Amino acid sequence: MEAHIMDETYNYDGSQISSLWAYQVFGIQADSVVAFRGQCDVQIAHMIDLEDRRENESIVSADMLHFIIEHFDSTDLKLIYSRQRLFTALVAETLSSMGIMTNREGDDLFANGKKLTVSIASTSAVSQKIHFGINVCHDFYGNLEECGIAAEKARHLLEAITDRYIKEMEDVEGDLRKSRPLDVV
Repeated sequence: MEAHIMDETYNYDGSQISSLWAYQVFGIQADSVVAFRGQCDVQIAHMIDLEDRRENESIVSADMLHFIIEHFDSTDLKLIYSRQRLFTALVAETLSSMGIMTNREGDDLFANGKKLTVSIASTSAVSQKIHFGINVCHDFYGNLEECGIAAEKARHLLEAITDRYIKEMEDVEGDLRKSRPLDVV
């Protein structure tokens, strides 16, 4: 699994959840995590969650950490939603190690009773995708600044979370290669 952490800011509009985005933009032709910091403004045409779309919700943030994850080993929607929940739990663990306590509800994290994150998962004919965003600052929703994480530490958080997920996926791959099938002696 490859990691690409962008140095420059990059705004998320929802189009990055499309298949092969990391290949088209960065030439990454493998399972990947692309992480960056930038604004978030998901246009209705790119909204994956039909509930949000039906209710004409807006997904907007002036400053957010973004993680775009793509896996090519399956197109199973249940598997990518499970991976999304795992990623959410790893983000919660990372924040906890920095002294920030969160509560997880499905794929969302809450800090001090305020929603801190946004996330969506989906599949295409060739891959599974996840977008996960964490508010750095926000007037209404929970954000890292309110939790005591200075905006300057955002890069460290992008790296720590990306590394943690990749290590977890590598560990799973290692376990697959050492476990004997049931009913085989």
